[in-house]
Amino acid sequence: MKKHVTKLKRELNLFEIVMYGVGIILGAGIYALIGEGAALAGNALWLAFGLAALIACFTGLSYAELSSMYPKEAAEYVYTKKAFNKKYLSFIVIWILLIAGIVSSAVVALGFGGYLSNITGIPKIAGAIILIACMSLINFYGMKESSKMNIISTIIEILGLVIIVVIGFMFFNPKIDYFYAPMGFEGIISATALIFFAFIGFESIANISEEAKKARKIIPLGLVIALVISTAIYMVVSVAAVSVSGAEALSESHAPMTDITSKAFGPDAGIIMSIIALFATGNTVLIILIVTSRILYGTAQNRALPKILCRLHKKRKTPYISIFLVMLLAVLVALPGNIKLIASLTDIGIFIVYFFVNVSLIWLRFRRPKEKRAFRSPINIGKFPVLALLGALSTFFMLFYFDYTIVLMELGVIVIGFLVYTLLEKKILKR
Repeated sequence: MKKHVTKLKRELNLFEIVMYGVGIILGAGIYALIGEGAALAGNALWLAFGLAALIACFTGLSYAELSSMYPKEAAEYVYTKKAFNKKYLSFIVIWILLIAGIVSSAVVALGFGGYLSNITGIPKIAGAIILIACMSLINFYGMKESSKMNIISTIIEILGLVIIVVIGFMFFNPKIDYFYAPMGFEGIISATALIFFAFIGFESIANISEEAKKARKIIPLGLVIALVISTAIYMVVSVAAVSVSGAEALSESHAPMTDITSKAFGPDAGIIMSIIALFATGNTVLIILIVTSRILYGTAQNRALPKILCRLHKKRKTPYISIFLVMLLAVLVALPGNIKLIASLTDIGIFIVYFFVNVSLIWLRFRRPKEKRAFRSPINIGKFPVLALLGALSTFFMLFYFDYTIVLMELGVIVIGFLVYTLLEKKILKR
């Protein structure tokens, strides 16, 4: 019988891991959320970003500790399996994450298609499909090549936000009360719940663990550094945006970043932000496709999906079958063009996964106290990780932020996941 390569190449260093994290966290989130956040938090928008970052750090530190214990692809499957030893629970968690990955890659690709259409006239759906195909090809070609593309795109993303900060200094007004929130503390909390979505993505770092050098050390470190850098950028940009446009104008704008550059450099400068947005959305799609294909690969390695999905290309050492399958599914989801409703499945699904990751860390502190940990989440009462509890509670309460229609749709996804698990169980999971 022909043997297939199933071991990924470890070639990513700390800098590359950090750039993956910053690239996926920054993504296109701030472009979409800064206006809505300003409507709720007013001039105190920066404070809402800071609070959202604090909440993200609770779960981020849980991921950091768990990734130092189990540096594996399909990280969430491994964490929940080690904690609870319930295959069906681990499968459902990873099923939710896979659906979220496929849907979000299609959603962001359509965003890219929209920007591209405005510049070139290419139909939005065609632009999205071309992007998914091109990013999948880069993914197939190799992790080192994907990393180079990510670094270039992330630097361009950061430069775009630096432009906003520079403009902010040009328009800085010391008379502005940066603590003023028209809706009071309640408005800041509402903005925090909304802005938390801008931090989603840090967990992706854990799912490229098997391609990192000295993964037990650099994955948790890279995750924490990426969160710190992204938080600093978000907070400074939010102050700059309020300085230039004012919270009220930001809240009424459909393209706040474009409006800011236009105010400083004239109406033609808006094209600069559109080009930067192409890099931001394109890079986000690349990272999501990489991570989702690695989740498929890792789940198959754990015998929870067909073994064929963990085959690696002989020359490229990438999971080519998983890459092709993710590409195909993302294209199919993108084809209808308007998928706003199912896009919300990404966010609610991620919060469910975050909840189980935090609970897994709490459980493993008592179930496997002597397990080797290169990193330990701070602030503990004996063995008990306080921040993991705060992470579990905050992500659980975030579920109430969603419309009941989205909750019902997510329950449907979970039911389908159970059906898939049942169908696969006899042939794969009991071997």
